[in-house]
Amino acid sequence: MDINIKAIHFDITDKLTAFVEKKIEKICRRYEAVTGVEVNLRLVKPETAMNKEAGIKFEVPGNELFASKTADTFEEAVDLCLDALEKQLEKNKEKK
Repeated sequence: MDINIKAIHFDITDKLTAFVEKKIEKICRRYEAVTGVEVNLRLVKPETAMNKEAGIKFEVPGNELFASKTADTFEEAVDLCLDALEKQLEKNKEKK
């Protein structure tokens, strides 16, 4: 499985990269159908609250699942996205 992380308008830290990879790998162990993951982390408006946006796309055979959330921290935004994607993965699994 391929994980691609992009940081837009800021320099990503190793700690944040490790956090994102750990969370994604945990979900991908439970849902083996995921073949690729693309993560976009964006700093929307510097110096304001709720300015960290995370967009995560999971590639599964025959489908792409996407979630985008905004929060105070990138970690919180990633957690919210993964919660939404977990529900989408569950629905996708039930359909097959």
